[in-house]
Amino acid sequence: MHPFRDIVDAILWIDRSGCSWRQLPVDFAPWQTVYGWFKRWKERGVTERILAGLREQVRLAEGCDTEPSAGVIDSQLVRAADTVGRDTRGFDAGKRVNGRKRFIVIETLGLLVSVRVLAASWQPRRGQDRDALRPGP
Repeated sequence: MHPFRDIVDAILWIDRSGCSWRQLPVDFAPWQTVYGWFKRWKERGVTERILAGLREQVRLAEGCDTEPSAGVIDSQLVRAADTVGRDTRGFDAGKRVNGRKRFIVIETLGLLVSVRVLAASWQPRRGQDRDALRPGP
């Protein structure tokens, strides 16, 4: 059994370094253990709740309401390699790119609200489908 602090440190190391789970140094818990906890927390919405809690603390420290009143959405189109499954990528006819779109939503202080990766073929239609960009597990 590994202390949760060690698991969190390993997850943060993966995030900072950008390496794959299997490249986790031996100084940490085994990658399978770390990934297992991360997956479990992600599925249960723990990571989203942590992000929301940190965002609320910063907003209170800045003298703002805990909930943002406005936000900005930006997207980036990324070409997908042939190894990326066809069910998770799509074709953007306007830009002639087969890949994925990465949507980032930030609030008025520039704090992260949501990140979503969708097929490049996904297009918002007059406010419809905006639930796809809302925070949540």
